[in-house]
Amino acid sequence: MTSTATPPANRSRATLAISAGILAVIVVLFFVFANFYTDVLWFDQLGYLPVLTTQWLATGGMFLVGFLGMFVPVFASLQIAYRSRPVYAKLSSQLDRYQQVVEPLRRVAMLGIPAVLGLFAGVAAASRWPMVLQWVNRTPFGDVDPQFGLDISFFIYELPFWRGIVAFASGVVLLSAIAAVATSYLYGAIRFTGREVRISRTARIQLAITAALYIALQAVSIWLDQYAALVQPSDGFLAAGAGYTEVFATIPGRQILAGIAALIAVLFIITAIIGRWRLAIVGTALLIVSGLLVGSVYPWIVQRFQVEPSARSLEAPYIERNIEATRDAYGVSGIEEVPYAATTSAEEGALREDAETTANIRIIDPALVTDAFAQLEQFRPYYGFPQYLDVDRYEVDGQTQDTVISVRELTPNEQTEESWYNSRIVFTHGYGVVAAYGNQRADDGQPLFLEAGIPASGPLSDSVGEYEPRIYFGETSPEYSVVGAPEGAPALELDYPSEGGEEDDTSGNRTYTFTGEGGPALDNAFKKLLYAIKFQSEQIFLSDAVNDESQILYDRNPLDRVQKVAPYLTLDSDPYPAIVDGRIQWIIDGYTTSANYPYSTSVPLSAAIADTYTPTPTFPIDDINYIRNSVKATVDAYDGSVTLFAWDTEDPILQTWQKIFPSTLEPISEMSDELLDHVRYPADLFKVQRDILGEYHVTDPGSFFSRDDEWVTPNDPGSAAANPTLQPPYYLTMQVPGTESPAFTLYSTFIPASSGGNSRNVLYGYLAANADAGDDYGKLTLLTLPRQTTVPGPGQVQNQFDSDANVGQQLNLLRQGETEVISGNLLTLPVGGGLLYVQPVYVQSTGGTSYPLLRKVLVAFGNEIAFEDTLDQALDALFGGESGAEAGDGDVDPIDPLEPTDPEEPTDPEQPTEPTEPTTPDATFEAALQEAREALLAREAAYAANDLVAAAEADERLQAALERLFELSESTIEE
Repeated sequence: MTSTATPPANRSRATLAISAGILAVIVVLFFVFANFYTDVLWFDQLGYLPVLTTQWLATGGMFLVGFLGMFVPVFASLQIAYRSRPVYAKLSSQLDRYQQVVEPLRRVAMLGIPAVLGLFAGVAAASRWPMVLQWVNRTPFGDVDPQFGLDISFFIYELPFWRGIVAFASGVVLLSAIAAVATSYLYGAIRFTGREVRISRTARIQLAITAALYIALQAVSIWLDQYAALVQPSDGFLAAGAGYTEVFATIPGRQILAGIAALIAVLFIITAIIGRWRLAIVGTALLIVSGLLVGSVYPWIVQRFQVEPSARSLEAPYIERNIEATRDAYGVSGIEEVPYAATTSAEEGALREDAETTANIRIIDPALVTDAFAQLEQFRPYYGFPQYLDVDRYEVDGQTQDTVISVRELTPNEQTEESWYNSRIVFTHGYGVVAAYGNQRADDGQPLFLEAGIPASGPLSDSVGEYEPRIYFGETSPEYSVVGAPEGAPALELDYPSEGGEEDDTSGNRTYTFTGEGGPALDNAFKKLLYAIKFQSEQIFLSDAVNDESQILYDRNPLDRVQKVAPYLTLDSDPYPAIVDGRIQWIIDGYTTSANYPYSTSVPLSAAIADTYTPTPTFPIDDINYIRNSVKATVDAYDGSVTLFAWDTEDPILQTWQKIFPSTLEPISEMSDELLDHVRYPADLFKVQRDILGEYHVTDPGSFFSRDDEWVTPNDPGSAAANPTLQPPYYLTMQVPGTESPAFTLYSTFIPASSGGNSRNVLYGYLAANADAGDDYGKLTLLTLPRQTTVPGPGQVQNQFDSDANVGQQLNLLRQGETEVISGNLLTLPVGGGLLYVQPVYVQSTGGTSYPLLRKVLVAFGNEIAFEDTLDQALDALFGGESGAEAGDGDVDPIDPLEPTDPEEPTDPEQPTEPTEPTTPDATFEAALQEAREALLAREAAYAANDLVAAAEADERLQAALERLFELSESTIEE
């Protein structure tokens, strides 16, 4: 007898496969759980767990709504179509084969198809949780739109919500209809016999009612589209909002089409009752034709033959709406315009009334001194500074001082020995603030430091007192670090390089143990395992340096931390550090934005803020037409604690989010006076506003239509000609004409918008924002310059500098040998009754570790320029020998630019860099220097007299003198 029993080995293999599958699912679920639970630990430690749970509940709720909203109708449609199928229908052989294939999988398909569609719908709906929560918690704006008289909140919250609901429902009904048609055809409820289509009674009722629902939804959608005309570009002149054509053709047309669609939906209901499709089909065709005629052709006729011949007059009321709404939406409606009759004559004593502004002119370029900070204050390769330093102000010796400031951050990729222990346990934090006077320089051209060294010292420390210098949370902090240890345990973290002492390790470095509450605790094996999975590092679980007192610090970039606890904010791209109440705090500006403000023109945010300091996006997709600086946030550089302050409490969008995330925002009254001293008007908001004001400073509809006074931001004179970038706005302490006193100010300039051969780089406007916290915070002042006076713009002034013979000769001298000349930021100040331009000039050796030294200062006023060793000397030379005011570098005794210096000379890491005393050249060197100067003057005179022979002789003498200078320089270095 032959046995038919299944071999035991087969059962074993099946059991093993099932067990492996179950184990794999468990592992995957545990990985998912690890990510979710570590998020809980992170938010809970930071004190913002309700933010996470609210997002989870909202996301989960929306997913469930989306899933059921798709699953139930599609499932019901399939079931109705299947259960009402004709039992004895005569099917074709092809349909019989289809049924044979489908029938074994029918039950699975009846559930699987709706479930798969439901998953996609649930994921799509889950991403819309912010829109739904805003609709539920909407706050009125208190202003109405000029067309329908509805509160602005209708367009911000309600219109997107209802359009989203209608779009989702339309998709559900359409998919349900497709499912019903497919099932009815498969099981014979719909049959094609020649030219005739036979539909069973139950299929007719189902399909007709489904079609009626779909058409009814389209009627609602078309009705809502009339309101959407106020937030979309018009067919005519307007960049946004309903123009003449929309008001008198498009909007009425959509109302008519919505009525027609509603009538067609009724006809489909009638079809379901009486069984005749003719009226519904004819009505649908009528709807399509009406959509073409009423929705497209008629508005085109009105625009082409009525509006365009008289566009200036017909569009005027709607242009006025657009101007008013755009200025309100971007917060520029209250701008103060001040006519400024700028003079172009530099007269003696002209700066006497602007003495305080003159004394605070910043000659240190924060974009060029990074290398100087690094060479002088980096000390070790594992420290570093950002590409662009920040500008703030501090009270030093009783006076407010503009300051170029940065923190000495840890740069993870520059550690001397890369290993998990070093990168996660030893190298955990940066150390200290480095700050320099903005308006002063050392004698040798180095920055003059207010705060420097490790441990830090200087006038800034004397002013602010002791503060916690360690930087555990910064822009370049490691991905994660493990810190903390039991009391009495040896300190493992490198604190800062030292010269040896009782508290130093064997390498002569001071060590430290973190004592704050900066991250989730690793106080049990389970948490260690979770974070080992999260960061894919078994060392977290195995290392003896990780103990029950350890904490894990991650998500350490200040922008990332604020974004996670305030997901509704758009953050400013430039967080900056400040010493506040004994701590280093990162200050971040947060914006509430919208793209649905009626009649307001949209701008792509990332493109609007692009300039020399901010890269231009390839494909900007972040259009907005409303923005408010609603939140000021701080992130403690030591423990990473995040505090959000409600800055603009009148903003309805912020009020809405406060309802959604209650108790996450602190009132302004909780901000300390020291913190308020370092709050500043944010640059990104200012750049968006200047972008808008280039066009919307014009409030007359006729002039706006003609575009006869459009302005643009000038290109940065220092950017590459082949790829120019916009000039960034600059922070300066100055008194803007029309204001009562000096203030920390953010400014930018305007030139006329033109192109090609008609382009003119002359100043038309000067925009300034008060950046100091107080009653005038954010006050915008626009200086408008007279058209009959030509005031050079930044491009013209840079061209004057570059083409001036005297400047060129001196720059050529600076370029001799292994050096290059670098032009600093070109500043523009409204002083002396005109516009003063100031540009520092740096000289840098071409050596690999050199850094720029400030050697000269260029100034211009009108068509006159001066080029001297210091700003104070340059201003006096420019204004007839006496400017009437002293600049901040008046006490500098600069080293002659031709005298050799060694910028690579190492400095004492324990002491702040002090200004170098000028050296006195010997008689031989002085004689060679004098000979070079005389040769330069002789060459200039020869070229002026067109005496080429004398010019050649002068060139030979100059070359001989320079060679002699280089020989003397080399002998001096050897000695």
